[in-house]
Amino acid sequence: MSAGAGEVTRSAAAAAAGPPRRDALGYSIVLVSYLGMAGSAPLVAWAGAPVAIILALRMAFAALALGVVFLRRPMIADWRRPGAAWRLVVMAAMSSLTLLLYFFAVLNTSVAIAMFLLFLMPVWVALVAPRVFHTPREPIVFAALALALAGLTVILLPDLLGEGLKISLVGLLAALFTGFGYASYTLSVKGLTKRVSSSTISMAEAAGDTLFVLPLAIWQFGSTGYHLDGRAWIAAAVMGVVCTAISYTLWIEGTRRVRVEHVTVLGYIEPVAGPLYAVFLVGQMPTVWTVVGGALILGAGLLVVVFGRGEGESSPAVAGEPEPL
Repeated sequence: MSAGAGEVTRSAAAAAAGPPRRDALGYSIVLVSYLGMAGSAPLVAWAGAPVAIILALRMAFAALALGVVFLRRPMIADWRRPGAAWRLVVMAAMSSLTLLLYFFAVLNTSVAIAMFLLFLMPVWVALVAPRVFHTPREPIVFAALALALAGLTVILLPDLLGEGLKISLVGLLAALFTGFGYASYTLSVKGLTKRVSSSTISMAEAAGDTLFVLPLAIWQFGSTGYHLDGRAWIAAAVMGVVCTAISYTLWIEGTRRVRVEHVTVLGYIEPVAGPLYAVFLVGQMPTVWTVVGGALILGAGLLVVVFGRGEGESSPAVAGEPEPL
């Protein structure tokens, strides 16, 4: 059989098989990961420690947990793959920079505004991802984004209309660039999943964030005179192991299996789950605004899960030769 005939046969077989099926397990992994990450903010409030200090401890615990479990020859081999090392370093730097930008935005404007501009990130991903990964645009993604943003607006509306709203140009710019930064980070992670394992990516991020945030944490120790107590250590350990080491690794694995646009839309579940954790940690009951906005966000997630296209990635991230970004 000629090469041309063989190609026609393969194309006909692919057409007969139809479009790739949606990965139900992949979507479940992504949702579980976001539910794990959503516990971080209530735990920070429960600990009552300065943000940079608790963040540095959280990432150090995460790096330690991931290192104990995964720091073996396969992870070292991942770093040696062509083009992997510098991409991992850039990814970790982007993660750290966006974390610091978000803290700066919160200090210089209101939390509600900073969170809203941060959660514009899925919009940037939806606009850029089809060009980066050469995939067709999905109208359903933009419908889901509109619904999710409406839900987020409802949740944040009392704060956005509150008298204590603080607005500054530098804070707004920091919050806006935080959204850009997380979009770039997410696309970077998606590309890395084609080269190295999920555990290698999460380990690089946790270790990198620890190193990048440590100077600010040391400064906060000196400037505030804060002393770590048992509650702070417990919160940092739980955030490090559960909300970061486990949840980030699951999120990266889910990102490998699911279209990145869908992953970011499902991320709106975090501002819904966070207040539910706060009920148990700090006794703060969710408002009607949170319930109504949460229902809209859950509807947005259902749209991409039920009607979105499948990713079509069937091979493990580390199998075979590395793929280009």
